[in-house]
Amino acid sequence: MDERTLGRTGRNVSAIGLGTWQIGGGWGTVEDSDAFAVLDAAAESGVTFFDTADVYGDGRSEQLIGRWRASNPDWSGTVATKMIRRAPAPSLEHATEQNFQQWVDRSRKNLGVDTLDLVQLHCPETSVLQSDAVYDALDALVEGGKVAAYGVSVETCDQALTAIARPHVASVQIILNAFRQKPMEAVLPAAAQAGIGIIARVPLASGLLSGRYTKDTVFAEDDHRNFNRHGEAFDVGETFAGVDFATGVDAAAEFTQLAHEAGLEPTVAALAWVAQQPGVSTVIPGARNAEQAHSNSSAGEVPDLSADFVAKVAELYRTAIKPQVHHRW
Repeated sequence: MDERTLGRTGRNVSAIGLGTWQIGGGWGTVEDSDAFAVLDAAAESGVTFFDTADVYGDGRSEQLIGRWRASNPDWSGTVATKMIRRAPAPSLEHATEQNFQQWVDRSRKNLGVDTLDLVQLHCPETSVLQSDAVYDALDALVEGGKVAAYGVSVETCDQALTAIARPHVASVQIILNAFRQKPMEAVLPAAAQAGIGIIARVPLASGLLSGRYTKDTVFAEDDHRNFNRHGEAFDVGETFAGVDFATGVDAAAEFTQLAHEAGLEPTVAALAWVAQQPGVSTVIPGARNAEQAHSNSSAGEVPDLSADFVAKVAELYRTAIKPQVHHRW
């Protein structure tokens, strides 16, 4: 497994990490035993970065990771969590030092640690990312020893660039995949120049890039790919990367063909494509079972993708996807 430095945290993390939204909730039911199997499989495969949030299953994801770490004390990886979306709105009104302290204390308890490795503002409104007082409050968390480093998770490239300009931001988490390529234009180069880590989320476009879905696929009622198809619950960009499902299924079939021509399964090809973008520190696919976790992790060992494959992925994006999403985020 390839390892990189996660920006200003100074920590080495695996090129393929693990996103743990799935084991918290919002993707259909995942039993505790399956969640622990996913964490076991990821660690066995060399994953040294777990990403969670205080709202994933109302803290369930954090608690599961905390219990797993207590049973696996030899795992020396990094756990990143997020905060602000427990508030009625992720707005400047709620981005106070008092709230930050309370949310961080809750996450520390859930994860069973004194100091959080990395805490990220969880897709807040732009005004939060523009506020000097917000960064002062985050600095206070570091100075108080409750947080080792802080970063931001954002929806748009403009928000990412706003955060990158701040001197103590350690990392930026953003959607990046073969169907969401805009961050490659300005965000990745700016982050690299500033020494800020990039955490790439939604790398499989909510599973579209696995090539397993058809236009007739039905998702469970408690799966965001059902209830947030049009942005009913949160930003629609988090579901299928904002791509219309039917359009995405057709484009994913083309991507699958390209992957097979390259001798790879589509999921592995999609993850390797993200991980090999210059400036990406780690990629955080989710997994619902151990088999998926092992398969995802194997993408961190894929040799450099061919120029021909990369060019064809760029052309697929330009013709099939870009008109829908590029201008929106």
